[in-house]
Amino acid sequence: MKITFPILTLCKGGAQRMLAELANGLVRRGHDVTIIMPTYGDLEYDIICKLIRTPGYEFAETDYPISDVIVSNFYTIIPSAQAASDNGKGTHVRLSLCYEPTFLPENHVTFRTYHMPNLLVLSKWQQQMIYLNHGVKGHIVPVGISSTFKNFHIRSPHDSLQISAIIRIPEGGYSWHREQEYLIEQLELVKQLHPEVIINLLCPPKELASSLQLQQLKNNCNFRFLTPENDAELCYHYNYSDIFVSSSTYDTAGLPGLEAMKCGAALVTTYSGGNLDYCRHEENCLLSYRYENRLSQDILRLIRDTDLRTRLALAGEQEAAKWTWENSVNAFEEGISQILQKSR
Repeated sequence: MKITFPILTLCKGGAQRMLAELANGLVRRGHDVTIIMPTYGDLEYDIICKLIRTPGYEFAETDYPISDVIVSNFYTIIPSAQAASDNGKGTHVRLSLCYEPTFLPENHVTFRTYHMPNLLVLSKWQQQMIYLNHGVKGHIVPVGISSTFKNFHIRSPHDSLQISAIIRIPEGGYSWHREQEYLIEQLELVKQLHPEVIINLLCPPKELASSLQLQQLKNNCNFRFLTPENDAELCYHYNYSDIFVSSSTYDTAGLPGLEAMKCGAALVTTYSGGNLDYCRHEENCLLSYRYENRLSQDILRLIRDTDLRTRLALAGEQEAAKWTWENSVNAFEEGISQILQKSR
């Protein structure tokens, strides 16, 4: 099958990681996969499919090769992908990595782009939300975890306890859902009560280098900034983390929490929607709703209760083992096959 992915950028991030993993996985299955990307788009993931750089900042219908399927992933791509589909270049399928109307500005524009039948989503929560708003029930393609992420069993009970969280560039407004001000506030409370713990903030190096707000935070806080360059380094930091913290309140999937669980860290998280597909409070993590304002209390609970921390970490690792990119590619193929059968 010939599949075209129009992708704006493949910079570090969960959504971009999923696109890269799906494209590579489909190539390994024998599919003919092409990514078209503007010249300005970053390429921070290794890909094994064909890559075509397009000349403009926006895709035009003429940029698309003839395919069986065109898989769009963001609202600005929808018009050109649909135009290419209307001109016989392939069936247009939308892979919704986030539900833009409640996530980004201009919801009067983004909402209308979901009036289309061929839809893939990442989680039950996202599926239900779009179905309620548009009457379209998307096929679920869950996220996965790379085999790079594993538990090396290198934590030592005699070392200082380490708590880690991911922080992203706040400029531009794309990180509001991460509730990073709340995260820092809660981590500071923990540090005040337990100054002996090491608190790590993991950040993509390019984002730290380009963000004045992150640089100011680094200079003014008592936390350690770590800038992993690749998955191997990120896995290393996960493995030294006894507790991983996520403060996001709006995520279609929530990949970092799963990765940290796979590496043996106990997860403390806020409800973000999509993470309910793998989070079970007091079974494999501690989960709170944002209004409860309980993030620091849950972290403190795991600092002080070693048995609970160990039990949740073990259950989390067992849960995370179920989430593979192979399963994701299987679900993608199944969804595409169903869509193509209906369109015949």
